[in-house]
Amino acid sequence: MFTSNPFAALSATVSPGVMQTYVVVMILLVVGGTLFDIWHKKSATYFFDSWRKSRDKGARRVGGGQMAGLAVQTALSEGLTSSEFGSGRRRVAHLLTMYGFLAYAIATFIMVFWYPTPAAQTPAILPLLWVVGALLVCAGGYWFWFFIRVDVSAEGHTPFRVMRADLFILSLLASTTLGLVWAGLQAAGSSWTMVFLGLYLIATTVLFGSVPWSKFSHMFFKPAAAFEKRVSEASGTRSNLPPPADKPETFGSARERPSHY
Repeated sequence: MFTSNPFAALSATVSPGVMQTYVVVMILLVVGGTLFDIWHKKSATYFFDSWRKSRDKGARRVGGGQMAGLAVQTALSEGLTSSEFGSGRRRVAHLLTMYGFLAYAIATFIMVFWYPTPAAQTPAILPLLWVVGALLVCAGGYWFWFFIRVDVSAEGHTPFRVMRADLFILSLLASTTLGLVWAGLQAAGSSWTMVFLGLYLIATTVLFGSVPWSKFSHMFFKPAAAFEKRVSEASGTRSNLPPPADKPETFGSARERPSHY
C-alpha cells in the first residue's frame, strides 16, 4: 500500500483515459465552482471596491517594490504558515490538513497522468506521498472535528452535530479516509475493493463538486483578503482605527485548558 500505485493497479479494470477524464472534470468543477461563488457572492466586486477605497483614502502611496514585498510576506505568512491562526492547536491542525491535502492531490495527479499503468514504473516516493498526505489530512481533520471546533470545544455541542458549513471538512475527510481504505483493500486483494472505490469516488465528487456551497473556495479568498489588509496598513488607510487589542486574559486552570474565544 505504501509502495504501490493504486491507480496503476486500477487500470486493469478502468481505462487510464477514464481516470484522467475524471481528474480533469474535478479540476473544472473547482474552477467553475469558485467562479460561480465569486459571481454569486460578489466577492470580487467587494474586494476591488475595498482596494479602490484603500488606494484613494491612503495617506501614503504604495510603490510597486513595496507591493511585491507585501505579496511575498502574505504568501510566506498567511499562505504557507497560516499565521492568522496564532500559535495554538487550530494552526497545527490547519497546517497538517493543508499540507496533507496538497501532497495527496499532487501525488494523485502525477500518478494518474504520468504513471497510469503498471507498464510505467511509478517512483516509490509517489505512493508514499499519497498515503502520508491522506494520513496527515485525517490527523489534522479529525483532530479539528472532534476536539477543536468552536461549537464543540467552547459551546459544548456534540461533535456529531452537522451544518452546511461542515460540508467541506466532512467531504475531505470522507475522501481521504475512503481512499486509504480502498487502497488498503486493493493491496490485500479484498472483494470489497470496488465497493469502497465507488464510495471513494462519491465522496471525492462531493468534495470538488460542492465548492459553491462549502468553504473550499476560501483557500483562494483568504490570501487575497490578507494581502489587501497589508496594503491598507502600508498606505495608512487603517491609521484612523484603534490598534489591535492586547491578547485577552487567559482563563482556565492547571487542570483544564481555556476554551473561550
